[in-house]
Amino acid sequence: MATVTPSEVIAGVYVVDPAVHGDERGIFVETYRREWFPNGREMIQGNRADRQAGAIVGLHYHLHQADYWYVPFGTARVVLHDLRAGGATDGATLTLDLGRQADGTHSHRGVYIPPGVAHGFAALTDMTITYLVDGYYNAADELGVAWDDPEIDADWGVTDPVLSGRDQANPRRADLEPQWRPHAALRT
Repeated sequence: MATVTPSEVIAGVYVVDPAVHGDERGIFVETYRREWFPNGREMIQGNRADRQAGAIVGLHYHLHQADYWYVPFGTARVVLHDLRAGGATDGATLTLDLGRQADGTHSHRGVYIPPGVAHGFAALTDMTITYLVDGYYNAADELGVAWDDPEIDADWGVTDPVLSGRDQANPRRADLEPQWRPHAALRT
């Protein structure tokens, strides 16, 4: 049975530590169940990304889409930042590592990210991330905020990041246009 823990830092974020079953053949891990998340909608699209050590992806956010992230290979430093105006955790930043841990074990931890929470990751090693989403790709719902914004104050764990042009061009939190700022009323 998985342990599902609501974040004490950002409302609506859930961290999942699934049960790992193994024997001499290897392991089995149930990585996702919709029932783990209150009011969780059906995840309708699955994605996979492979990143080289030192890459940073984000910070991205959606007004209408939730994500569930799992790292089956390597280590990702995940950074989450609550952009939901007027919410109890507006402005909070949460950092956690998914995948292989410093001691060489694999945590198999996953994280549920509700709409309005900016999310990104740094590849601390070469890595693979899988993510499920509860909405089909919608370019109009692909928004971003600067990964290096001092107001967000994220510890990415890399010294010489490799970034996309898009991620380098994202505005700072203070410069987000009001219509692109999520509201606390978004579902968690």
